[in-house]
Amino acid sequence: MLGLAALVFAGLYSLLLVLARTPAVQNMTPFIGFFRVALVIHVNLSVLVWLMSVCAACWSLSVRNRLPRWDMLSLGLAIAGTGVMVVAPLAGAGQPLMNNYVPMLQHPVYYAGLILFGAGIGSHLLRCLFPGPRPPGLDGTASLHAGIRASALIVATAMLAVLASAAGIPGDMAGQVYFEFLFWGSGHVLQFAYTLLMMVCWVVLAANSGCHFVLSPRLTLTFLVILALPVITVPFLYLAHDIVSPGHRLAFTELMKYGGLSCLPLGLAVVASLRGAQPPAGEQRHLRAALLASILLFATGGILGFMVAGLDIVIPAHYHGSTVGVTLAFMGLVYYLLPRLGFGDLPPRLAFRQPIIYATGQMMHIIGLAWTGGYGVQRKTAGLAQGVDRLGEIAGMGLMGLGGLVSVIGGLLFLVVCYRSIRDKE
Repeated sequence: MLGLAALVFAGLYSLLLVLARTPAVQNMTPFIGFFRVALVIHVNLSVLVWLMSVCAACWSLSVRNRLPRWDMLSLGLAIAGTGVMVVAPLAGAGQPLMNNYVPMLQHPVYYAGLILFGAGIGSHLLRCLFPGPRPPGLDGTASLHAGIRASALIVATAMLAVLASAAGIPGDMAGQVYFEFLFWGSGHVLQFAYTLLMMVCWVVLAANSGCHFVLSPRLTLTFLVILALPVITVPFLYLAHDIVSPGHRLAFTELMKYGGLSCLPLGLAVVASLRGAQPPAGEQRHLRAALLASILLFATGGILGFMVAGLDIVIPAHYHGSTVGVTLAFMGLVYYLLPRLGFGDLPPRLAFRQPIIYATGQMMHIIGLAWTGGYGVQRKTAGLAQGVDRLGEIAGMGLMGLGGLVSVIGGLLFLVVCYRSIRDKE
């Protein structure tokens, strides 16, 4: 529920972003000055809060002991932190800092919201590291639960990386540069947790949408461990380089660029399961649609990642592809879980069309960004600051804007599907 609520507000802020970057429309909107503040809120809600909320829900699925008071404390902290971040601009939080991974609003209210949310996730993470007694043997469910717990360990590593960075940053450093170094290492580490859980989702979606997924539980677990293995280098990277050195930044960039290839064994196994798969029917249709859309977007983002050669908007094209690939997998997991958690059936046609519409809009958005990035348009700019005046640039940004609007519609449809299922709770 927290993740869904975060998407509602992220969608509202993303609409302002799309309007602020779309040619012709941008000159008729009063939102240009609010662009950077909206971008900070949108990124942290749609990437940090949404994705971490689904991670936390997955961790809950992998435990057997009941600790309701601890669970409610963790959830309450996360909800409070998210609420504070959403309303922070109304409390005067401005001065946006466009650092990577966790952009900031330079204001105590926003800091408090982020700390509260982090405390909630950290509390739930600690609780789920002690899952209770496990049944003997290794079946498919147990292998996926082990992968989920591995993602929790990776998130714990990311949190420790924040503390290590804070300890290593010079005391006279402040502002955007400070937060850039603070979150650089942990932000890269978090991507492995998201990718690991995305792979768990792919296995679930493939196995329940009529695909021919034939890996044994032991081999599935082995591939999940392979995906997580690059993270063991993190302590050595911190020991090898000063936090504020170019070597530190390059080391984590290379870790994500090449370490991310560790997802290929399990990813290719899932793709291979599509070969000869039976045509989906009933629930399988929307689970298969979410799976295919996630694979397409994640692969596109990965390819663009190897094409990044500067600070232009090929970079957001890359991370939009990768992050939206994870988001689509999580959406498919939500579709799978809702009826099994006692909520109503999903509206079949809408649930099938939603991933297609969302993925189509995001592909248009990404192609527009990558196309215009070829002209050197810089990231994190809006309105006249983009310097978009040539026909190719205008066409690319126009495609980006149209795709953004289509993806907003797709995101709203996801919320509609979830609402209808939650409304019809048994």
